[in-house]
Amino acid sequence: MTMALEPKGRSEKSHMTATEMHGVIANLRRRGADAFAKQGWPTTKMEEWRDTNLSAIATGKFAPATSDGGAAAVELAKRYAFGAEAAVELVFINGRFDKALSNLGQLGNAGEVLALNAALEKHPALLEKHLGAYADVNLHPLAALSTSHVTDGAVVVINKGATVAKPIHLLFLSVAEDTTATAPRVLVIAGENSESSVVETYAGVDGKRYHTNAVTEIYAEKHARIDHNKLQQEGNAAYHTALMQVNLSEHATFISHSTSIGSKLTRNDLAVFFGGEYAEATLNGLVLAGGDQHIDNHTLLHHEKANCPSHELYKHVLDGNSTAVFKGKIFVQKDAQKTDSKQTSKSLLLTDTAYMNSQPALEIYADDVKCTHGSTTGPIDENAVFYLVSRGVSLAQARHLMTYAFAADITRRIKVAPVRARIEDFMAAQHGLPQDLRITEEARYDVKLL
Repeated sequence: MTMALEPKGRSEKSHMTATEMHGVIANLRRRGADAFAKQGWPTTKMEEWRDTNLSAIATGKFAPATSDGGAAAVELAKRYAFGAEAAVELVFINGRFDKALSNLGQLGNAGEVLALNAALEKHPALLEKHLGAYADVNLHPLAALSTSHVTDGAVVVINKGATVAKPIHLLFLSVAEDTTATAPRVLVIAGENSESSVVETYAGVDGKRYHTNAVTEIYAEKHARIDHNKLQQEGNAAYHTALMQVNLSEHATFISHSTSIGSKLTRNDLAVFFGGEYAEATLNGLVLAGGDQHIDNHTLLHHEKANCPSHELYKHVLDGNSTAVFKGKIFVQKDAQKTDSKQTSKSLLLTDTAYMNSQPALEIYADDVKCTHGSTTGPIDENAVFYLVSRGVSLAQARHLMTYAFAADITRRIKVAPVRARIEDFMAAQHGLPQDLRITEEARYDVKLL
């Protein structure tokens, strides 16, 4: 392994000892370590990893982060915080919960949002039941590695029948240190008939070589509805790997908006398991890459029960020498009759040197289903650009508006305003244009936009 099991040099604010000595965490870490020892680092000789080379991480001698980030952490937190627009906002600096920078808020009877240490003290039985129950460390070697180094994270519990109007924001920041690694952990438990929105933001400073290796587990009980946003905006020299596993009970609804615009190398694995009839999932993804970035998204819609619809749309805008991978799989078991699943991948190449590898897949063992998948990749429409330029729009603005409109099919579906604005501002900044060059109309999630 490239990470030492015992971080050293933490400040007195750290609760490492209490967390890591807890029996639940000790058992979890042991399971992760055993699983990673059996699997080892993924290589390009493995089918699931043949398009993403992790050798730079595997040989990078990354060590656990020890700094609290100092003044730089405070500034970065101000930059990415939602403030009053969030119901609760937990901030993690270099993998550790920072209470001073967080907004603990008050959900009242709606539920709780706790750092891992507080959750272990308050709800040990709940964590023993759910933490590590969904992310399969025997199938995901990097999730096993992350699990073997769990030190901190966030636990979100939404009570039965509760509605949380504002988003819950979990902000993970990497600051100041080089060749360091963190293993953020997130557990979301949505009670029966509840409704909530959770945002995970991962960000860091440019020029620093660090590895974020995150695991998120989401469990939705009957009729629960979860709107989840993940914004990956790591530093330009960083590595980001993550597994999110979602388990849905009957009539539960899960909506995902995954946006990758940062890091040197990104690998996201997102798996949704339909554990009850009439559960529904919508997966929306956006990749904005340039330079030498490499961004790989693997998704799985695992239909186990009947009458479960799912819809998936991933869009990629690739510039420079960037590369991207999309491998989406719809798996329908024999008992999952009446499955209705649609999957689409669309990619826009802004240069001749950008490269897209799209691999949609269906694996169906039921008779009465309706499943489709499709993939398109192509350059920007230069005729449309010429049309805009001929009417007084600058070339940079014309190309920006074309790519913006392409991406807006995803961004318009994002209901959390700070997330949508951050993506739009990023796109405008890429072309040195004013931030008011944006499409602000919010669209619904429905499949009419697919």
